Parts: sequence; C-alpha cells; structure tokens
Amino acid sequence: MSGGPFAAGPDHVLVSVRLTPNARDDRIEALRVLADGRTVLAVRVRAVPAEGAANAALERLMAETAGVARSRVRIVSGHSQRLKSVRIEGPGEMIAARFRAVLDA
Repeated sequence: MSGGPFAAGPDHVLVSVRLTPNARDDRIEALRVLADGRTVLAVRVRAVPAEGAANAALERLMAETAGVARSRVRIVSGHSQRLKSVRIEGPGEMIAARFRAVLDA
C-alpha cells in the first residue's frame, strides 16, 4: 500500500496520522488532505494528551485495526504533536486491507 498516508516497506507500514485527543470515542475517521497537500489518516481518541496517554491510545487503536499485537506498533515521530508517523510491523498488504475496510465502512 503506497500513496496517501501509507508507505509500505517489506515488513512494515508507515502511516501519517493527524491525532485528535480528548474525543468522544476512539475511532479512525477518514483520510484528510492538509493545507500543504499531504494526506493523513484522521484519528480520534478519548485519552487526554498528558503523560503519553493519547499516544498510547493511538498505538492501541492502530494495532487493533491492523490486526497485530500492540508491541508491533510505535510512534516514530511527532510524539508531542498532532501530526505523527506510526510504524506498524507486519505484512503490508494485510495491514493495508484492514485499513481500507475501516475507511470504506
């Protein structure tokens, strides 16, 4: 899966995310185009952005959606910002299919 917010490697996928903490529920919303033209995955979590709670909630939600263990997901950049890069370890096409299903629903 390449293009948009997804960049697939041989054993992982990098996902560009725009995180909104303190939301009503945890959910992957949609693809969004930023003012600079980049496409990101818009994600909301209930957790507050304090002591890493929102980042942990994002990692849990991404792992659940991708169908991988929580330990296979980590934020690689943007720890204290809304725009983040999340690395998900695992077969790229399987992960891509799971995210497509959520976005198409």
